[in-house]
This record gives sequence, structure tokens and C-alpha cells, in this order.
Amino acid sequence: MRRILLSLLIVAATAAPAFAQDRGYGDGGPSQDNIHYAWADVLRVDPVYDVVQVDRPRERCYERRVVRDTGGSTAGTLLGAVIGGALGHQVGHGRGNTAATIGGAVIGGAIGNNASNGQQVENQTRCEQVGQVGEQRRIAGYDVEYRYRGDVYVSRLNYDPGERLRIRISVAPAD
Repeated sequence: MRRILLSLLIVAATAAPAFAQDRGYGDGGPSQDNIHYAWADVLRVDPVYDVVQVDRPRERCYERRVVRDTGGSTAGTLLGAVIGGALGHQVGHGRGNTAATIGGAVIGGAIGNNASNGQQVENQTRCEQVGQVGEQRRIAGYDVEYRYRGDVYVSRLNYDPGERLRIRISVAPAD
């Protein structure tokens, strides 16, 4: 029986950087001469999911009654002044006739302006952005089952390798 046992280490090409660093002879690790690359057949790829919370903004709309003051119209004021002036002119005699005409025009104008004032009620649609927190599944990686020289291995990768996977093989003495 041999005193030195050899182990065959198979690591996916995208393994963590610690596995990708080669060691020299001085620290017991394999040298560059003991590392080579090969292809393994992929047997199965299973996506690994994690759940993350996402903020999904959405628009919320509602109907709202709005009252608008339309203000007095010039036409209503003028019409009221003319009618008031004509009525004042009918009431007064002599010097009072002029005062009654002017007073009737002022009062009629005020009444006409007030009568033409109005409020308009209408429905308006108002919309606002509101946030809604939800959960979303996303792929965190892939559990890949592959075969190399009759043995089956499993590694978690951050990509789907397809039908074949490039692997790194290093040989070193076992302690």
C-alpha cells in the first residue's frame, strides 16, 4: 500500500477565489503542474430562489367634488345698472330725479352683479402615487449536478452552465 494517498479535487471553474488560488510546493498545496481543466456532463440544474421585498409604486385615483366661484359678470352688472337707473328715473322729479337715477343705477348694478355671481360644482378626478411593498422571488443561484469520470458532484453556481461544465482538477497528497 502506498504511504502517500492522492486525492482528486473537482471544483467548478467559478468557485470562490480561495479555491482559484494556486499554492506552491512550500505550503503543501498543488503546484501549477498538478492542475488541469476538463469538461463534465451536466445532469441537472435546479434554480435556487430567494424572496426579496420590493416597493411597487402605483397610482390611486378618486373622484372629488370641487366648488368654484365663477365671480360676477360684467354683463350682469351693466344690465342691473341700466334697469336700476331707468327705475330710479321714473321715481324722482326735478333735482331728485338725477339723484334717483344715479342711486337706482348703483343699486341695480350691485343687484345685477350679485345675481350673476354663481358657484359651479364639478367632479374632478385626482390621482396620487402610493407605494405598495410586495415580495418577489428571484434566482439566487443554481444547484448543478454533474458527472466526471463516473462520479457525480454538486456545486452551487451563479449561472446556468448549460449541458457541459468546465471544471478544474488539482491533485495533491493527502495528509
